[in-house]
Amino acid sequence: MNWNNIIQTIVFLSLTGPGIVGNILMFVRLVYTSAFRTEKKPVNLILIHLAFSNLIILCSTGIRDIATVFYFRNFLGDIGCKAVVYLARMARGLSICTTCLLSTVQAVTISPRTTIWKKAKPQTSRQVLTYVFLFWILNILTSSNLLYYITAGSGMNRSGVTGYIGHCYMLPSKHTVKWLFLLLMAVRDLVFQSLMGWSSGYISFHLYKHHKRVLYLHSCRFVNTFSPEIRAAQSVVILMSCFLFFYWADFIFSLYTGSMVSHDSIILNTKTCLVLGYAVLSPFILMNRDVPVAKS
Repeated sequence: MNWNNIIQTIVFLSLTGPGIVGNILMFVRLVYTSAFRTEKKPVNLILIHLAFSNLIILCSTGIRDIATVFYFRNFLGDIGCKAVVYLARMARGLSICTTCLLSTVQAVTISPRTTIWKKAKPQTSRQVLTYVFLFWILNILTSSNLLYYITAGSGMNRSGVTGYIGHCYMLPSKHTVKWLFLLLMAVRDLVFQSLMGWSSGYISFHLYKHHKRVLYLHSCRFVNTFSPEIRAAQSVVILMSCFLFFYWADFIFSLYTGSMVSHDSIILNTKTCLVLGYAVLSPFILMNRDVPVAKS
């Protein structure tokens, strides 16, 4: 193994190791809280699903990258390539949908009780499960083309491939199929990111009003305490900023690698870090700010 692979392995393990541990801790903590407390908070189930989606991203991407770094060319095979690439893509979509649901629920939670949006907020865990089920159906269908067009790189003519993911390759597809699935992904991301943008803007506006109120209370020498809803809202805004940064940075790199069919290791490693970044950081942001205390 050369120095480039050693550095790549260190960087990769320094990302996936803490990310997997952080998401497992958040997952176990929330499952324990939901199982042994009489009060069931729908937001806890949303966070459990987010942690689970992040774990799928980290583990599937990790298996693929380990095979790449250590030159295990025949380690995955066709079935393994299809599985890890499909799971990574599907879990990424689940992460987008779940993050959107979290931000929307938080925006509705801090909204005035008289607003019509209160009726749209899930009141029970069963309602959250309905959203989660729909997310799985949507992303299973959106990523289903990968089960046919992804293949292992051994024993094939690579001149006609349209994508390169580790030792897995994307076979050429009909333009109709290609643009249909690209359109589905684009519509999904546009809808859910638009909802994220609305909810994040609303939360930021509410936090600004709260900040002005705090300044007024301080001027009147009142003691201020941050409510659980405000602390959770601040966490969600930080989480949305983190998500948007990694999403659009990854999108730009994906356009570059997709158009240039570049196999440059630096570009691919940077893209891997961007793919993993949100899944690694999100549990630590949520646990540090203690989002589950927000009332649901």
